Amino acid sequence: MTRLKPSDLIPIGEIARRTGLSVSAIRFYEEQRLIEPVRSGGNQRRFLRSDIRRLSFILIAQRLGLSLGEIRAQLATLPQGRTPTARDWEAISTAIRAHLDNRIAELERTRDRLDGCIGCGCLSLEHCAIWNPGDRLADEGPGPRKLIA
Repeated sequence: MTRLKPSDLIPIGEIARRTGLSVSAIRFYEEQRLIEPVRSGGNQRRFLRSDIRRLSFILIAQRLGLSLGEIRAQLATLPQGRTPTARDWEAISTAIRAHLDNRIAELERTRDRLDGCIGCGCLSLEHCAIWNPGDRLADEGPGPRKLIA
């Protein structure tokens, strides 16, 4: 990591104010290894100003349906100790595009078949030829196991 000046770092309360996240949410993301604070001489958390963008990305990626593991993998591609560039963020955008395209296709299939399936409960029954032929999902446990094919 490059040598940081005190002005490069902001306290957790400030990053909470700037992102709209609670301090506990920021600590959660830290526990999940999605962000990594720098510790001050008094062992207080300090964050790079670029962590504001990282936290914003986490929120957006979650809304897009990415898991915390997928988000962690993408954030791991960003440089530590310097503000990510537009090129860095573009690489992440390219990487998650296929995931988003698949998710969109799944949502469209669900929308198109929803009228026939909503409320029927057939996902756990043997007679569902569309989603559960031969009751193959029964081996995975009780209750609905799959929303979309």
